[in-house]
Amino acid sequence: MDTPENIRNIAIAAHVDHGKTTLSDNLLAGAGMISEGTAGEQLAMDTKEDEQERGITIDAANVSMTHEYEDTNHLINLIDTPGHVDFGGDVTRAMRAVDGALVVVDAVEGAMPQTETVLRQALREGVKPTLFINKVDRLISELQEGEEEMQERLLGVIADVNELIRGMIEEMDDIDDDWTVSVEDGTVGFGSALYKWGVSMPSMQRTGISFEDIIEMERNDKRDELHERSPLSDVVLDMVCEHFPNPVDAQPRRVPRIWRGDSESELAEDMRLVNEDGDVVFMVTDISMDPHAGEIATGRVFSGTLEKGQDLFVSGTAGKNRIQSVGLFMGSEREEVDRVPAGNIASVTGLRDAIAGSTVSSAEMTPFESIEHISEPVITKSVEAQTMDDLPKLIETLQQVAKEDPTIQIEINEDTGEHLISGQGELHLEVITQRIEKEQGIPVNTGEPIVVFREQPQEESREVEGVSPNRHNKFYISIHPMDQEIVDAIQLGEVSMDMPELERREALQDAGMDKDTSQNVEHIHGTNILIDDTKGIQHLNETMELVVEGLSEALDDGPLAAEPVQGTLLRLHDARLHEDTIHRGPAQVIPAVREAVHHALIDGEIRLLEPIQNVRIDVPSEHMGAASGEIQGRRGRVDDMYQEGGLMVVEGVAPVEEMIGFSSDIRSATEGRASWNTENAGFRVMADNLQREQIMEIRERKGMKLELPESVDYI
Repeated sequence: MDTPENIRNIAIAAHVDHGKTTLSDNLLAGAGMISEGTAGEQLAMDTKEDEQERGITIDAANVSMTHEYEDTNHLINLIDTPGHVDFGGDVTRAMRAVDGALVVVDAVEGAMPQTETVLRQALREGVKPTLFINKVDRLISELQEGEEEMQERLLGVIADVNELIRGMIEEMDDIDDDWTVSVEDGTVGFGSALYKWGVSMPSMQRTGISFEDIIEMERNDKRDELHERSPLSDVVLDMVCEHFPNPVDAQPRRVPRIWRGDSESELAEDMRLVNEDGDVVFMVTDISMDPHAGEIATGRVFSGTLEKGQDLFVSGTAGKNRIQSVGLFMGSEREEVDRVPAGNIASVTGLRDAIAGSTVSSAEMTPFESIEHISEPVITKSVEAQTMDDLPKLIETLQQVAKEDPTIQIEINEDTGEHLISGQGELHLEVITQRIEKEQGIPVNTGEPIVVFREQPQEESREVEGVSPNRHNKFYISIHPMDQEIVDAIQLGEVSMDMPELERREALQDAGMDKDTSQNVEHIHGTNILIDDTKGIQHLNETMELVVEGLSEALDDGPLAAEPVQGTLLRLHDARLHEDTIHRGPAQVIPAVREAVHHALIDGEIRLLEPIQNVRIDVPSEHMGAASGEIQGRRGRVDDMYQEGGLMVVEGVAPVEEMIGFSSDIRSATEGRASWNTENAGFRVMADNLQREQIMEIRERKGMKLELPESVDYI
C-alpha cells in the first residue's frame, strides 16, 4: 500500500451477462482468496442475496488482492461493476475511483450497446481501457468454428472496440498516447471465465500454447489441462500490472480532469505526486450500509493518509466528521487497517455527512467535479407503508437510499404519506422496493409505475410582461428553445455555475452560443439558462435572488402539467421595481416572475415531451416480424434490421410509457427466443394528437384543475 508505483486501481465493466462477476471469481481464486473449485460458480462479488437470486450484479463491489509480476508484489484494488443499464450510476461512480478499466466482451455477441456506454463512462473520467474477450469456448463448442474463422471473429470484436475508443478519444486533449487495444501490445486477452483458462500474446509466447492447441483441448475435453497450463487469473493480472497506469502516472493526468481548483497550489502538487504526507484528499464514490458498522464510505485517496480519529471536512456541509475506522474491502468482508495512504481505494466509517460524490479533506478545498450520470430518472413509483407505525422508519430508509444511490430521486410527501421514488427503469425500482421490504422489514404498497415527462417550448416567444400582485413590480421576459448541443454540454457537466466565468463562457461558445449571450448568463437551472439582458436597473442586484427563485419554481412546474421544463433559454429584458424594499419582497417578485415565465412558455408553444428508449432485439429470423411488430405496436419506430451471426437484429426507438410490461410480451411473441436490450435515449416531443389526453391524465393524477390556461389553444 505504501509504494504507489506497485498499486493498480481497476474496474471490470461490460454489457450485462458478458461474464464480469465470473471473471472476478477467477481473479480472487488466483490470488488465493476463494477456492479454485468454486470459482465461477460462487460469484463472490455478488454479495447481496438478491444478486445471487437474480444472477446479476446490482451493486459495485470492491476487493483488494496481491499479485506477483516480474518478481515484484503488486496490490490490485478491483471494483466489479453492474452491467444492467438500470444500474449505470454505479459504473460511473466506480470509474472515478480507478485508473484502468478491464472491458469484458462476449466473443459470440461482440460489442453491445452497454459496452459502448461503459467505455464512454471510463474514457470521460480519463480511465485507460484494456479488453478481455470472454466465452471463446462457445465459438469452438457451439459454433464449431475453425482456427481461421475464430481469429477473424476475434479481430472483428477488437476492431469494433477500437473504433469506439478512437471516436471518443478524438475529443480529449489530455490523452496523447494511443489508447486503442491490440493483441501485439498485450492489451487484449482471450479466454473462458467459466472454464478458468485465458491467453494473451505474451502468455502464448511464454507457454507455447497456440490457437490450434486451444481448439484441440476444448474439443477433447481437456479444459482442466488448459486451465493448468494457462490460468486465466495469471494472464489477466499480468495484463493489469503491465498495461494499467499506477497512481503516480495516472493522477497528474486525471486530477485536472476531475478537479477545477488552483493547479498551482500545494494541494494540487500533493495530488499530482500522490504525496502520502500531504493534506488528506478523499473522494467518496460509494456509500453502503453495514448492519454492525453502520454507514461505510468507499472511495479513492488522492493525497495524504487516512487514519482513525482524524477530523475531516465534508464538502457542502458545516463542521467536521471524525473517522471511526479505516479499512479495505475484501468482497463482502471488510478488513480494518491502521492507515490507508494516497493512491489506494479505502473504506471508512464515521463520515455521517458524506454522500456518493462528496469530497472529504483535512483542509477546506474546492470540491471535485460532481459525478455526472448519463441518463436521468424516467420512471416513478409511489411507495407507502402498510401501517402508520412504519412511516418514520420508511422515511429514514428512503433518505438512506437516496444517499447510497444518487441516480434515484426521492420525493417525500409528509401530508399524504405517499412517497415517490424515481429511477432508471422498472428493474431499478423493483430492486429498491424489494430491499426495503426484505432488509428493513417494512411491508410497503407500491403503485403502478408512472412515467416522468418534460415540457419544452417549440418556438421563440414575444416579450411577455409579468406583474406583481401589488402592481408595483414588472418583469419583461422572452424565451426560446435552446440548441441540443448546449443542453448536452450542461447535462455532461461541461457547463455549470460552479465554473470560473471565463471557462463557462468558452464552453458555451464551443457548444454554439453567441458571444454576447454567453457573457450575460445569470443562472442555470436544470438544462435551462437565464440571460440578464437588462442595463443599469436600480435595485435589480438585490432582487435577483428572488427572480431566480421565481424562475426555478416556474420551471420545476411547467404550465401544461406541472412537469419540469427543459432546454429553454430565458431572457430578462427589463424590470420595473418599487423603490421600497418592503414592496418588492418574495410575495411580490416570485409570483410576477412565475407568471411572466409561464406566459412566455405558452407563447413559445410549449409541448409535452415523453422519455424514449433505444431498443435492440436479437431474434431468430422466423420471429423477426413478431419482434418488429412489438416495437411498432408500442408507438415505436424500427430504424434498422440486419443479420449478425445466425440471428436477426432489430433496432428502433419506443416511448418508455409503452415499454412497461415489454419483457413478458416479447417472450410470448417470439416463443421466448428473443434477447433484448433497452437504453434510455432522452426525450422527444409527443405526437400532437396525444398531447391533450396525456396532459389531462397527469393533471388529474396530480389533483390540478382540468382546464388548461385559455392561451393554450394550439394543443
